[in-house]
Amino acid sequence: MDFWQANLKPIELWGGVECTINRVADDYFEQLKRTGHVSRISDFERFASLGIAALRHPILWECDPSHASENDRWEWGRAAVTKMQALGIRPILGLLHHGSGPRSTNLLDPEFPHKFADYAGHVAARFPDVLDYTPVNEPLTTARFSALYGHWYPHGRDEHSFARALLNQCRAIVLAIDAIRRINPAARLIQTDDLGKVHSTPALAYQAEFENERRWSSFDLLCGKLDRAHRMWPHFLYAGIKESELEWFLDHPCPPDVLGLNHYLSGERFLDEHLDSYPADTHGGNAMYRYADVLAARVLRGGNSGPRNLLIECWERYKLPIAITECHNGCTREEQLRWFLEVWEAAQQARLQGANVIAVTAWSLLGSFDWDTLVTCKNDRYEPGVYDVRSDPPRPTALAALVRNLGAGNDSPLPVLEVPGWWHRPRRFVYGFSTDEKGQYELAPAESINFEYAHVRPVVITDSESSVARAIADACESRGIPYRILVPHLLLDADRPAVHRVFHELNPWAVINIPIDTRLSDSHAMTRSRNEGVRRLARECAQHGVRFITFSSDLVFDGEKGGPYVESDEPGPINTRGCSQAESEMLVQSEMPSALIVRSGPLFASRHSSNFLVRALCTLRSEERFAAAGDLIVSPTYVPDLVHVSLDLLIDGERGIWHLANQGQVSWADFAAMAAQMANISSASLRSYAATELALHAVLPKYSALTSERGILLPTLEDAVRRFVRDYETLPQTSGEKPEQLAA
Repeated sequence: MDFWQANLKPIELWGGVECTINRVADDYFEQLKRTGHVSRISDFERFASLGIAALRHPILWECDPSHASENDRWEWGRAAVTKMQALGIRPILGLLHHGSGPRSTNLLDPEFPHKFADYAGHVAARFPDVLDYTPVNEPLTTARFSALYGHWYPHGRDEHSFARALLNQCRAIVLAIDAIRRINPAARLIQTDDLGKVHSTPALAYQAEFENERRWSSFDLLCGKLDRAHRMWPHFLYAGIKESELEWFLDHPCPPDVLGLNHYLSGERFLDEHLDSYPADTHGGNAMYRYADVLAARVLRGGNSGPRNLLIECWERYKLPIAITECHNGCTREEQLRWFLEVWEAAQQARLQGANVIAVTAWSLLGSFDWDTLVTCKNDRYEPGVYDVRSDPPRPTALAALVRNLGAGNDSPLPVLEVPGWWHRPRRFVYGFSTDEKGQYELAPAESINFEYAHVRPVVITDSESSVARAIADACESRGIPYRILVPHLLLDADRPAVHRVFHELNPWAVINIPIDTRLSDSHAMTRSRNEGVRRLARECAQHGVRFITFSSDLVFDGEKGGPYVESDEPGPINTRGCSQAESEMLVQSEMPSALIVRSGPLFASRHSSNFLVRALCTLRSEERFAAAGDLIVSPTYVPDLVHVSLDLLIDGERGIWHLANQGQVSWADFAAMAAQMANISSASLRSYAATELALHAVLPKYSALTSERGILLPTLEDAVRRFVRDYETLPQTSGEKPEQLAA
């Protein structure tokens, strides 16, 4: 196929669901069950709405704990394939995804390839009309994690185990596709592996060169390219592989019909022998050198090679059709969007340079669990994907709109996409310097997102004095979201022409309103004036098509429900602040039904000296008496969690009321005790009182815990307090205020 033929057909949009069933010791870590996909046939309509042409979907070899019997596995697979085909989606069936097979085998078992091929034949017999297969996903990556680094079963940590696991998987692929083609001769092999690249200082160039050659091993074996002249041939012999085993691949070439490249930001590494420049958890090495192994983007002055250059490298090596079979960034929402857009554009650019890139895959459609720890433990850390499964049904994120637009040939209007990803911005140099591959170091440049990207439409934050406003500004700075903070009252107390002028001059794409705290001493007229200002702001946003988010709290409820409050519960405030917030919510909704209203529990953050927990720990550390209510039950909200999730929801275009509180409920006294215990501070001087015994500033609901019927988006309270304490302990400690003033 020549260059012009390759470019006649537009790049296809594919999709994929994270479906790993990996094993750690005797525990299986199953993604499909955790995302709920095995019980939602309706997911396929969601996927079809994106305009995808093909879907990477599993019918995995492992004994699947989600299914009561072997027959259930086949019934589920048949239902999935039938649904995809009815929706015009081409199935790409995966049979082993970072797994080691059923308990009767493993990656080092000499019979592993034959056992796997037998399973592949059973699959093909049941699905004779399916054309595309990925028998084993990422064999090289799986061999490294399972048999070289010891993360997954069978937990090998040596070169022989790595080589054996890799060759077993590649031989299994050859035998499996042969078994499949006996039933469907037209079956296509779409073979995936992670494509990264290693950079280094000059002293470690030999290690980088070795790893950069090793990264092609699975493709080279399948293509019959790994012969005696290949650099990896002697290495495999050194690792204990017999020549006859390598020759087998030369006699049984099985070049993929499509090379599937899975590329992540973490796939490009930098090796540096200057250990003092890097934290200890980055240190590693080989038999000759100790060195740090870090993200290349964090230190390389010129940045990563990037997906376009890696695509060209792959094309020039194999001259086979290429698909990007995984495209995901576990990060904040705008960075997920930036990464997918960059990879999509890289695919287009590589085609212009002659590479036959046929598809880009939105991965993972349903997000994934615990990949921040390489699925070696169950922490329930969830990364949303194109859909967020924490909502029922799964909620489309901003990625859904971007993927749909790109697949249809349309641009995305989101201004955050005009700013490059963090891997291109100066803030990426977390070690305080940048370097090139000649070993030349220089201090990392500073960056102000508003200065560097002044041309990009900003978000407007309405209060420059509150701690939440400062936290949002800090988050926008780190996330690369241009913003402007207005002095207090500029929008809320000004007349309409002044508000209109702000919109005209700043041209924001979103407004974040931080309500001014209402106090008992505030008159009704003052409160009403502020709420009218919020109403006017919402009206202006509606007229300009600008997204709007405002914050409220649990104080809109009276505390008489007897269970956690959800978004649809009717407000019934019992104090001045609650009344003001409830009125503000009503006014905003009347002017702008598409506005986003976030209710939180009581806020806590380590960097706010007036915060309840900060004062509690300061006081308890000094062994002074600290009094707190033991009969008022709340769901506290950690400010960093609130800020980042609120920004995600804003970018997603969410609307209506959302409850954002860390999962759990606690009394104020127990809240202080929890933090003290995690900080190893004695709580002997903590005193729990009834609310009526304390000099509180207002009547508070006895029970105002929050939960959500729209989606539980924040981590547990215990997790949040643990992070609060870790951050708190890095700050200078000061003495607390008088305990009598710290009730709630």
